[in-house]
Amino acid sequence: MSALIFFPLAAAALISLIPGDQKNVIRFTTLLATLVMFGVVLFGMALPTNETISFDIETAGMQNVVSLPWIPSFNIDYFLGFDGISFPLVVLTALISALAMGASWTIEKHVKGYCVLYLILLTGMMGVFVSLDFFLFYIFWEVMLLPMYFLIGVWGGPRKEYAAIKFFLYTLFGSVLMLVAILMIYFNSDLRQLSPQQLVDSNVRLAGVEHLGAVDEHLAAATKYHETISAAETPVHTFNLLALQQLGQHSEVFDKELLFGKSLQWWAFVLLFIGFAIKVPSVPFHTWLPDAHVEAPTPISMILAGVLLKMGGYGIIRICYPICPDAGYDLAWVVCSIGVISMIYGAFAALAQTDFKRMVAYSSVSHMGYVVLGLGVWSATVVGDPVAWNMGVKGAMFQMIGHGISSAGMFFMVGVIYDRVHHRNLNEFGGLFGKMPVYTSMAIIVFFAGLGLPGLCGFIGEAFVVLSVWKFSAGLAVAGAFVVILTAGYILWAVQRVYLGAEYKGPHAEALTEINIREMAIAVPLCVLAILFGVLPHTVFRYMDATIDQQVQDLATWTKETKIPRIQAEQTEKEATAAVAPGWEQQAAEAAAVRVDAVPAVAVVDGEI
Repeated sequence: MSALIFFPLAAAALISLIPGDQKNVIRFTTLLATLVMFGVVLFGMALPTNETISFDIETAGMQNVVSLPWIPSFNIDYFLGFDGISFPLVVLTALISALAMGASWTIEKHVKGYCVLYLILLTGMMGVFVSLDFFLFYIFWEVMLLPMYFLIGVWGGPRKEYAAIKFFLYTLFGSVLMLVAILMIYFNSDLRQLSPQQLVDSNVRLAGVEHLGAVDEHLAAATKYHETISAAETPVHTFNLLALQQLGQHSEVFDKELLFGKSLQWWAFVLLFIGFAIKVPSVPFHTWLPDAHVEAPTPISMILAGVLLKMGGYGIIRICYPICPDAGYDLAWVVCSIGVISMIYGAFAALAQTDFKRMVAYSSVSHMGYVVLGLGVWSATVVGDPVAWNMGVKGAMFQMIGHGISSAGMFFMVGVIYDRVHHRNLNEFGGLFGKMPVYTSMAIIVFFAGLGLPGLCGFIGEAFVVLSVWKFSAGLAVAGAFVVILTAGYILWAVQRVYLGAEYKGPHAEALTEINIREMAIAVPLCVLAILFGVLPHTVFRYMDATIDQQVQDLATWTKETKIPRIQAEQTEKEATAAVAPGWEQQAAEAAAVRVDAVPAVAVVDGEI
């Protein structure tokens, strides 16, 4: 687990020792490092080749857990692990990082600095997906910010400084909101509220206990630890994400009123959601994305669309809903509306673009709206029938994986022709199929995957999300289905203008040569995976099924046992308050006068009825 994070950092340190004029040595060393990472993840963990580290698809909880003391005075641990939510994204990160490095051969300026920053970025991305301590998670979240800023600002296009600063400020704003929410949650958390079994389920670090050891030994140590902290006079705070999830669902420590009649949990959810929505990105926090994509070099656009956007969705499903379920329930319409608005706005904006890369960037805003929508539908359908939300969450997760493949492929295909003709004006293209038939064939596969064509990776996630939202709101489901038509519109129009037609109308027509071997090595895996995931979606679903089923069931139980009784109690309290409100005697008399003919007449004589 530590190698997933620190191997790229070690490779970056090694590359820093290579002379800067040895560009090909630096490139091949960096590519080798990313391929080793992908090999470790794929053959060591995804395939059942090693019982110690391979991923068990039948296990719902965390696997390969590492928990070591880091800052004991504040209960901050070096806490790593993955489950069916994070592991598919770890594999996607390793894959896209290797392919994007293959696409980096066109980088000629400051190759050494580029490769070092690229590997530091990979460290941050891996750290986010495997960190289970909130403090550690936040550190890796921030680690990604600086290398991405320089990768856009130094190696980007003509407006690279503007795009890099805009990306930095938007992401930093979201990070500040996240930090406020983290501090709110930490200083209101209390491990004393958890039972020994809940401490075990949270993998709370216990002295003298190996997490992979005997369960009875772990439970006995947890019981002893619980007795110790129960005697403490002050709260025992924690950054443990799993423990915070237990507290959010099995205690009322985050339900206290904070500001303007809203609970701490409500404000924490809002702050965290905004921070993650900026990364998704969702409307109205999306404006940094088109500029960053347009100015970023092709491989960085592949990383940005294929991996970084997924961190927003991952944060919502990993942190927002499990830790703040009460706020998630109450704000379901807000979340779903943001998802649908992002889908529709992104699609219309993509239709309006004449810049090929900007069109693909806005398509990401639209496609990631499905993710937000799928994660937001649960509260209305979970009572008695959690199947719809289960479908929505799995659809959102599949959409993140499918979009990671298709969007990285689309940005790469745009980059291939940009490297040849040095422009992206859709109105100046045309006839590329006649000049580059192999390239065009693979480009159409990738773009049709983004379109959501059945049989390709973009269809499954979108279909599941639209189906899941039907029980929540038929109107939102219809709107989500309508976006498919808009998506087909801008994708087919782009294909017509770029690849079909009689002739190419732009400059540098002589440079339109067929795709080369290096580019084929990047495009072919993306095309194969786009078809494989579309035809055999179980290859992805089987890794996430157990974990998502368990999380849905936990929140379904919380809804039935905690949220619904709480709503009923609040309703009863409101009715009781209304009954004793000022003037109730007069209201009751007026009501009795209206109903006087419906009841027997009574009178009081000498104190008797």
